[in-house]
Amino acid sequence: MSDCLFCKIIDGKIPAKRLAESDAAIAIADITPQAPVHALVLPRKHVASLNDLTDADRRAIMPALYELADRLVAEKGLRETGYRTVINNGADGGQTVFHLHMHVLAGAKLNHGFGG
Repeated sequence: MSDCLFCKIIDGKIPAKRLAESDAAIAIADITPQAPVHALVLPRKHVASLNDLTDADRRAIMPALYELADRLVAEKGLRETGYRTVINNGADGGQTVFHLHMHVLAGAKLNHGFGG
């Protein structure tokens, strides 16, 4: 999608700190981190939200997001201590960029809110 911020990041048109990549997804550092590690895991394919996933997308994209999140925290040595994954869906669910993405928060004991 030509006007999507995350599509532009994926295409390299807007710089971002890339933390990990796979064929299906990339992980970037959040620009307003809510924990010592706060990554956004983005599918390379533009899908606006969970509501827009086809059955085929769901089978391909969702495992790819979780696999990259797991790889990221494992590489940072945080898998055993724990981490949080969050997908905000829709405006009332807190989604502000309408390209499906997963937040990965780790590196500290997280409170019961969104982040640390």
